[in-house]
This record gives sequence, structure tokens and C-alpha cells, in this order.
Amino acid sequence: MDQNDIDRVQAHLKRTFGNPHIAVKARPQKDSAEVEMKGEFIGVIYQDEDEDGSFMFEMAILPEDLDG
Repeated sequence: MDQNDIDRVQAHLKRTFGNPHIAVKARPQKDSAEVEMKGEFIGVIYQDEDEDGSFMFEMAILPEDLDG
């Protein structure tokens, strides 16, 4: 993902979730970027291989995340 893609996806996530603390950051792998909230890793955005210009957001929810 180039910086333009990262900026567009980050703006979309902030609007969609109503949260200004979401940050999308580049990774060494060029087909994806990391998503953080208040500096904590929450998931990965991947470029969709089947549809140009689309992205997929993957977020794991662990058992300890559900306690509380």
C-alpha cells in the first residue's frame, strides 16, 4: 500500500468508527498496513487481490480481550 492508500483507508476508518485515535501505518510488506488505536495494534489492512482499489480489514479478538 502506498501512502495515498494508507491515508484514504485511515480517514475511512476514523469516519466509520467515529474514532480519531485510529492510525494506519506502513509495513515492510507492500500489500498491507497495520492498524493501531491509541498506539495499540488492533489489526491489518490488506489490498484485495480480487478487486483493484479495495481493501480488507482483519482483526483478531482473543479470549482475554473479551474479559471486562
